[in-house]
Amino acid sequence: TTVKIYLPRLHAAAAEQPEEDIRQDVVPTGCETILVVEDNTELRAYSTESLRELGYRVFEAANGATALKVLASRPEIELLFTDVVLPDGMNGRQLADQARCLRPELKVLFTTGYTRNAIVHHGRLDPGVQLIGKPFTYAELASKIRAVLDDVKQANEQQLSAHRG
Repeated sequence: TTVKIYLPRLHAAAAEQPEEDIRQDVVPTGCETILVVEDNTELRAYSTESLRELGYRVFEAANGATALKVLASRPEIELLFTDVVLPDGMNGRQLADQARCLRPELKVLFTTGYTRNAIVHHGRLDPGVQLIGKPFTYAELASKIRAVLDDVKQANEQQLSAHRG
């Protein structure tokens, strides 16, 4: 048996800069409040720790019922970041629908590593649906979260401008 391993070459410029500095230089940060809903303890910990590192205020829940309670008691939450597949009879899409009944302005970002049928139909996302696939990297999470939050702010600014003009 022969095993060959091909490793990337180390570039001198990247080697001189510590990993922490690379993370901060490459990824966007924020200060908004996010609710992470994930039943897998390790994945929830990874997501919440990453988002806190990026400067966000983070709440967490392991299922839809708990998430709805947190949303009802925390009006400062601007983004619901939820897994599509959740335990206890409520999937991420159902959670998002109920959450938007409570808070119509709430932004939602879905994540999944399994079935996408709840939000993807024939290879297409429903209009207005934002999705990041699992597994995702720190940089991918940072970029997607920032993009979803920024779209919200741009839309709100456009609505305010239309009302003023």
